[in-house]
Amino acid sequence: MNIDILSAAELEQLRQLITASEKIVLCCHRSPDGDAVGSVLGMAEFLRTYGKVPVMIVPDAYPDFLQWLPGTERMIRYDKHKGFADEILSGADLLFCLDFNTVARTDDMAGAITQSGAKKVMIDHHLNPDMDTVVCVSRPEACSTCELVFRIIWQLGGFDAMTRKCAVPLYCGMMTDTGGFTYNSTRPEIFFIISQLLTKRINKDKIYRNVYNNYSEWRMRLTGYVLYRKLVVMSDYKASYFILTRDDLKAFHYIKGDAEGLVNMPLQIKGSKLSISLRQDTEKDNLVWVSLRSVDDFPCNKMAERYFNGGGHLNASGGRLECPIEEAEAIVRKAIEEFCV
Repeated sequence: MNIDILSAAELEQLRQLITASEKIVLCCHRSPDGDAVGSVLGMAEFLRTYGKVPVMIVPDAYPDFLQWLPGTERMIRYDKHKGFADEILSGADLLFCLDFNTVARTDDMAGAITQSGAKKVMIDHHLNPDMDTVVCVSRPEACSTCELVFRIIWQLGGFDAMTRKCAVPLYCGMMTDTGGFTYNSTRPEIFFIISQLLTKRINKDKIYRNVYNNYSEWRMRLTGYVLYRKLVVMSDYKASYFILTRDDLKAFHYIKGDAEGLVNMPLQIKGSKLSISLRQDTEKDNLVWVSLRSVDDFPCNKMAERYFNGGGHLNASGGRLECPIEEAEAIVRKAIEEFCV
């Protein structure tokens, strides 16, 4: 099966960029998810086979259930080591921008990325890329950025030398960005890639358990609380939403990642086509994080753009509101009433 995604000119340009660069940095978006972390780890491991010593910088904390991934201990958190990270970004020759389409998605890192004189390569699967890059691999049809990283490694001739430390995070990113291959994952190329990753002796069942069966007792209790006490079902619109306040999060000893996946659960309701979660930020007042999930052709990305200052994919999107939680709920209800007709 042909899974090449770069033109001959793009391939040669990328090869030359990697070969000629000594100081290579990889970064991803704020609140890194499995695809962001996986693509950074996978690409970094591949670059080591080129004899490079890449540096990985992430804007802030990633979920606790991803810390088992090989190589996470080498990641530099920008919010913890800003001065050190700024120095690295300033001196970089080549900067890989993974799993984000605009520098604004890196939040506090945005200025350092923009000011860096490094040549920039974007590898991403979100719509409407908006960055100044020398190579832009933007493929919204891809299931994940990890899929794109694999295909680039394959096309560069790096598969034979691919290590298990490279294969594991790439599979993990593909898995998490498709909800365990339950959405945005019907193309045969995806399963060809999985078949090839399996030849690297990855244990896909263990990867699944490490991600989805690795929660704390309090996460389990939070799940029950959300479904029993917080879920608002708007049956006439085949939609639902729930709100997690700062007090809720404190009561259930919230840590980064504990709310991951909860927004998918209401879609198990028969006939449901849209689910939305609202979560108050634990530190900043009047900041509400919004996650949207949908099924079939319901465009939650369009809803995120119009109402929640965000965007994303057809069936999985996100955004943010800077307002009190009561106002955020009113906006959600208005969005549902407009879109779910």
